[in-house]
Amino acid sequence: MSGLLAAVMLQRRGWTVDVFERVESELAGRGAGIVAQDELIARLTALGLDVRDLGVEIGMRRLLDRDGGLSDALACPQVLTSWERVYRLLRDAFPGNRYHRGRTLTGFEQTVSGVAAHFSDGGSTHGDVLIGADGLRSTVRQQCLPDVIPVYAGYVAWRALIPEVALPAAIHRELIDAMTFCLPPGEQFLGYPVAGPDNDLRRGHRRYNVVWYRPASEARELPWLLTDEGGVVHSISIPPPRIRREAIAAMRDAAERLLAPQLHTIVRLIDEPLLQPIYDLACPRLAFGRVVVIGDAAFVARPHVAAGVSKAADDAAVLTAELDEGDVDAALRRYEAARLPEGHRIIERARHLGAYLQASQSDEERLRSARHGVPQAVLAETARIDFLYN
Repeated sequence: MSGLLAAVMLQRRGWTVDVFERVESELAGRGAGIVAQDELIARLTALGLDVRDLGVEIGMRRLLDRDGGLSDALACPQVLTSWERVYRLLRDAFPGNRYHRGRTLTGFEQTVSGVAAHFSDGGSTHGDVLIGADGLRSTVRQQCLPDVIPVYAGYVAWRALIPEVALPAAIHRELIDAMTFCLPPGEQFLGYPVAGPDNDLRRGHRRYNVVWYRPASEARELPWLLTDEGGVVHSISIPPPRIRREAIAAMRDAAERLLAPQLHTIVRLIDEPLLQPIYDLACPRLAFGRVVVIGDAAFVARPHVAAGVSKAADDAAVLTAELDEGDVDAALRRYEAARLPEGHRIIERARHLGAYLQASQSDEERLRSARHGVPQAVLAETARIDFLYN
């Protein structure tokens, strides 16, 4: 997302931009639900993109107790969209002949006149600046900062998108127009409506986005969750088709024991869940001569702030403005000075919100849990980027 945002912004300012995507197929259909923060909507609007149908508008948050009763509610108008919808807007806004799929970066070298990027197919290309927007597993970051690696946060998220039409009528009436929470001890479940395939916003054609955060110890439970049917232990994450049936069955069993009845009904409807171990990642530097890392290649914050795509848009906007001033090396240094503090601030805020979900906690994290892990705080603070500016 940060790569496309930067590409579109730079291209609109007169730069010649090429995007090299490691995946061969189109990325449409990937990802899950996201909150469209006001900052993101403003950035997309400034690019002249049509955001009138960006997502589903809701006005309320509701908290269900273990028995399914309403224990709290909060007015909170927000637009709930999907990764796919924002990706499609940006992808359609960028010239197709400049978007190169199936090109995996293997390394780069800087020259007097720019940067040479090398790819696994044996090809190379040269540019004035190389923008590493290649995510959590960033090849660009690994070459520049080989010692910076993701740090496991102590819990995982089970995610899924369920067709709206699959929801039983009574549950649909109760849940579909709000963000709904349930808080088993030390856990967090939330669900909300997002657009259906091809950004279909018609009632009955949308999807219900599910996220369930559960603690999992790094030494024992995480390796078990990341071990597939063939006994292969995956690093960082595991492809959804490879998740063992025993792990999914254990998750479903926990839902029956821990969640409100409406929500364990929702869990029964999940066909193929996605398992996302939660990580923190923070770079001490962002600029390396004519090379820069942005988005998740630079900082990965826990999802509770819902700032990932908004931060990507801000990264791209600041980078574009600095590069417009000329002198690439100096522009990237200014970009680093502007965005490093912001990245660390988002990381720290997300750690505060997620401390109570961790399998183990320090004394400081227990204090954070006492403040941010109580039901009223979770309901008020989750997916609210405005708290960063208070």
